[in-house]
Order: sequence, then structure tokens, then C-alpha cells
Amino acid sequence: MRFKRKPQEPSKGAPLWMVTFSDLVTLILVFFILLFSMSQIDIVKFKAIAESFKERQFLDFYPSVVPFEHPSEQDENVNKQDEDIDDKEKENQLQNLLTEVEKFLDKNGLEDVIIANRTERGVVLVLQEQVLFESGEANIVNDSNAFLDKVGKLLKGLPNLVKVEGHTDDRPITTYRYPSNWELSSARASSVIRYLVDKHSLDSTRFIAVGYGETRPIVANTGPKNWKKNRRVEIVISDPKFDENDLNN
Repeated sequence: MRFKRKPQEPSKGAPLWMVTFSDLVTLILVFFILLFSMSQIDIVKFKAIAESFKERQFLDFYPSVVPFEHPSEQDENVNKQDEDIDDKEKENQLQNLLTEVEKFLDKNGLEDVIIANRTERGVVLVLQEQVLFESGEANIVNDSNAFLDKVGKLLKGLPNLVKVEGHTDDRPITTYRYPSNWELSSARASSVIRYLVDKHSLDSTRFIAVGYGETRPIVANTGPKNWKKNRRVEIVISDPKFDENDLNN
């Protein structure tokens, strides 16, 4: 007797090849997720680098894209270094000017009537009255042109503020032009500035004219010798670090 073979029932669930295919798809998905996450990290790094170049100039004192713990302190240090270098250059310029003036005075035998020195105010040139003016007058005499021309040429290479001060002795003056020493000293300071500006095309905004009259003598007004010393004009090529208010306090 032949037995009839019972038909094989189809297996439940997905085919075996589908399991393998699903695993492959899962692995591919994981691989692309990893690639995507890595690309996001690169973008963050790129943004950090881009921002660092925006905030700091290339080859500046900020060599790393990693911020300093206290970036403001780093900026202050850089600014201080720049200021120190700038101050040193300005100091050298003033010293060079003083050296050039001293050479001129020595060469022309003017040390007795013109004094050049370096003070906290800057380079101060003290010119006695007879170098620049006739007694009681504010018109510059021709003999002074050579020295003022030397000063004018030196000032062309400097941006410093220049203060010109007129001084007299304590003897009163009363003329139709100069009712007192105030007017005479102010006119003399203005004459020096006008000569430097006109002859050497200097910026007039750099200059200040002041007339002190007899109020700031360098020696006591006790006779002709001291009167002569007090009648003077001072040209002050200012040190940028100096505050005029400190002198008055």
C-alpha cells in the first residue's frame, strides 16, 4: 500500500534570505550614521577655525584656535607691548632732535644764548631775547633765521605738539603796541610760531602760543644781568606722555 506524502507546510515568518538582507541594510545604515556624525564634528571644528580668524589677524599674537582662559588679558598685553614700542620710538625721536640742535649750537657758537635740554615736558629750547628781537619789539630779527630754520626742518619729521612761551623781566612797558608785558610776551611767542608755520609749511594746529609776561622768571629780577636771562622765548617740543596739568598741581 502506498502512503500519500503529506504536503510540506510553508514556514512561518520571513524567508531566510530576508534576514541576511536586513542585517546588511542595518549595517549600511549604521555606517552612514557614523559618517554623518563625523562630518558634523568636522563642521564644528571648521566653524571654530573660521571664527578665530575673524577675531584675530593672521600671524597675530594668537597662534591657537583654542581660546585663552582670559582673552582680555592677552589683548591688554599685546596693546601694552605696542604702546611700549611706540613710546620708545617717540623717545628716540625727541633725543635725536635734541642731539641735532646741540650740534648746531656747538657749530655756530650759540651755547651762551640758546640752551637746549630734555625735561619731563619734552625738549625745551630757551632763546634769550637778543637772539630773536630788538628790545621792546616782537618782530624777529634776520640773524635768528638760521636757528629757526633748523628747528623748522626738525619739526617736519615729528608730530609732537609745540608750545612757544614768551617771557619778560619785571620792568613795566607801555607803548602803543604793547600796553604791558602780557601783550609783548604773547606777541613774541606768536611771531616765532608764525615764522615756523609760514616758512616751513607746518600744521598750525600743532602750535600753542602763550605769553607769561614777568610771572615766570628763572632768576630773581635784581639787575641787568638777571633781567637779560628772564627776557626769553621757550620752544617746548612736547613729550606725548607729559600732562601739562601735572606741572600746575
